[in-house]
Amino acid sequence: MVNDRGDTDARATGGVGYALLVAAAPGGRQRLMDAAGALHQLAAVPPAALLGTAGGASVVQLVDPADPQTVLTHLRTAAAHEGPVLIYLAGQLTFDAKQRLPHFALARTTPRTARYTALPWHWLAAELARRPAGSSTVLVDLVADETAWPRLSSDPVLAGRLLTAGLTLYGSLAPAPPKRQTAAPLYSRAFAAALRGAAEDASFALLHERAVAEAGLGGGPELLFDGSAVHAHAPAAPPAGLPNQPRAAGVNGIVTRVADGLTQAAAEAGAGAEGDAPAPRPQDRLPDGLVPEPFAALPPPPPLAEWEQTAPPVPDPHAAIFEAAHAGRHSEAASMAAAWEQEALRAAGPHSGEAIHWLEVRADLARLADDPARACELWMSVADARLGNGQAADDPDVEGAVDRAHHQWQYVQDPARAGSLAPFLISLRGRVPGRRPGALEAVRRRAEFLQETSQTG
Repeated sequence: MVNDRGDTDARATGGVGYALLVAAAPGGRQRLMDAAGALHQLAAVPPAALLGTAGGASVVQLVDPADPQTVLTHLRTAAAHEGPVLIYLAGQLTFDAKQRLPHFALARTTPRTARYTALPWHWLAAELARRPAGSSTVLVDLVADETAWPRLSSDPVLAGRLLTAGLTLYGSLAPAPPKRQTAAPLYSRAFAAALRGAAEDASFALLHERAVAEAGLGGGPELLFDGSAVHAHAPAAPPAGLPNQPRAAGVNGIVTRVADGLTQAAAEAGAGAEGDAPAPRPQDRLPDGLVPEPFAALPPPPPLAEWEQTAPPVPDPHAAIFEAAHAGRHSEAASMAAAWEQEALRAAGPHSGEAIHWLEVRADLARLADDPARACELWMSVADARLGNGQAADDPDVEGAVDRAHHQWQYVQDPARAGSLAPFLISLRGRVPGRRPGALEAVRRRAEFLQETSQTG
């Protein structure tokens, strides 16, 4: 099947495969799908059968991860694998409230905290974009919450750009079930059954078709991903007076059909003769052979949904971050701060005051987590960034960063780790001597002692 990642199938590329299976959903009333039940279906399939690789496959399972950075680490491990790779995601899709971009919800995700507790979808595309064309496949069984479903279901073009850009994507995205109910993983069950009964060389496209038919999908409201485009259910017969509804056609991974019939305005504008597909709009086209960057040419975001217009402003994140840190949830606090730092990097760049601020927050969180080596390293990065921006060596912010790095370095107990940090700290102290006489000499004396200890030990 031809798609925007190449004309080969990851199940036909040979070699030893690698499968990362992730099932996650928020707890309590926010849980919309039995994600763990979905994972069990595919986990029961023999590893080699998952990717159709005669050489076998490594399978890694993540059940209800809470930290986006943890999932990102596993994604990077998968992306670095030389053979075929399968990424399977089961759970919920949500939009963050600020940028209104899709995120894969994790165990602690809520509508308010999606930006820093869920996995941004574009991280997935960015990691797999480095791999050879046709060597990676993403398989999803997802439910979209109230922040995501209205936008994606009403505009398959937007859905295609947000979710399929740069990916070979198969699977199903369904609306949330009625309140107090959880959706069953119908697609995953059917896909697992198709895998068990298929030949080793069966393509993902064929397995997807069988799974859709077995699960009875395609006739309801769900969106289906077939490796090249997004398909939404079309009515059996077009409304009176309108041309026949064409089947969805993907243009470089972008859907060109609007679900549920053409509008009267399109018909009056001459969208095409009866049975002809409407010509794709210029803004939907991409040059041949170009893999689109995630969100590179998104249309203007739709108006705020009613729930966002009436919701109070998102509270300042610092309180939640440091509350988690003081409660001992250091990994959670660090992941939230790192996510806000990434947002600052995207919005304002690595040399911006916002990005440096979040670097300082991460340094203080490392101190609270009793990791002086990491705190020292981060404070040195802060000082280096401020000096690189042209701030003077006697600027209080620069001096404060170097003083804090020096202070934390004194508490690093591992001689090898302290020794590795010493050269950069000596360099910074040479440029930023600070207000206390003898600070540079103190660093040098300890560095020499550490070096002598390592040689005699």
